Order: sequence, then C-alpha cells, then structure tokens
Amino acid sequence: MNEIEFEAAVERFFDGVRGASDSDELSVRTVQFLKQLFPHYNWVGIYWVRGGRLELGPWKGPAATEHTSIPLGSGICGAAATSGRIENIPDVNRDGRYLQCFLHTKSEIVVPIFSDGNVIGEIDIDSDEVSAFGKRDENFLKRAALLFQSDNANGSEK
Repeated sequence: MNEIEFEAAVERFFDGVRGASDSDELSVRTVQFLKQLFPHYNWVGIYWVRGGRLELGPWKGPAATEHTSIPLGSGICGAAATSGRIENIPDVNRDGRYLQCFLHTKSEIVVPIFSDGNVIGEIDIDSDEVSAFGKRDENFLKRAALLFQSDNANGSEK
C-alpha cells in the first residue's frame, strides 16, 4: 500500500467511524473499517481493561482467537496495557512474550486506548507479513485510539 493509498484509507476510516452513537458502536465500526480498508491488517480486535485483565471486545479476522481474556502484563497485549506504550513487534517469533493465536501471524501492533490518563483498552492488530507495521501505522492508530477518550465518544476527531 503506497502512501497515497494509505492516506486515502485513513480518510475513509475516519469517515466510516464518524457519528458512532457510543463507544460500543465505535468499537464495532473501528474493527470493521480497519480490517476492511488496510489489507495488511489480517486480524483486528479491541481489548478492554476489566478487573486486572484484558477482555476481548469486537474483532474481525479469519478466525476467533483463543485469547479472549489476558492478564495485565501477560503477552504483548498485556505489556502494552501495563506500560501504556505502543508495542510494534516486527517478528512475533522472535519475541518471547507473544501469545500465539494463529500460525500465520508474523507481526503484531498493539496501541493503548486512554481515558483520563489511564489505559482502558487497546487496539490489537496481527499481520501475516514480517515487519508489516511502520511509523505511519503507529501514528494513524494512535489517532484512532483517541476516538475512544471519554470526552470524545461520538467518534469525531479532535
């Protein structure tokens, strides 16, 4: 996906999620449009922090993951939720924290969702390509995560 195609997909994403009535609808639209518009996003899910665990919310991909509940601090998702930092893993087979979901997954990016300075969830994306995610993905997905801030739950960008 070249830069022009990527930027057009970003614009279509924000158009598609705009106007969501609440965070549940925003979650569903987010995974739907991320999976639909970005070919290197093979599996997309949103996890929510609930009582010391990450609980899987909406997802899109070829199959369900067995990891529907992950302890904070466990795996790449748990690390991102605990640290509050993006985890961009170019080769999951070289990262001992990776909790294998699918044999074909080669890379993963996890972007925390914040509200009032606290991690409340995260966007988790797998790809079947090594080094699938670059800075443009990180920057775009940070913007997407901002849509979930409590004062911005209607899906419009700040």
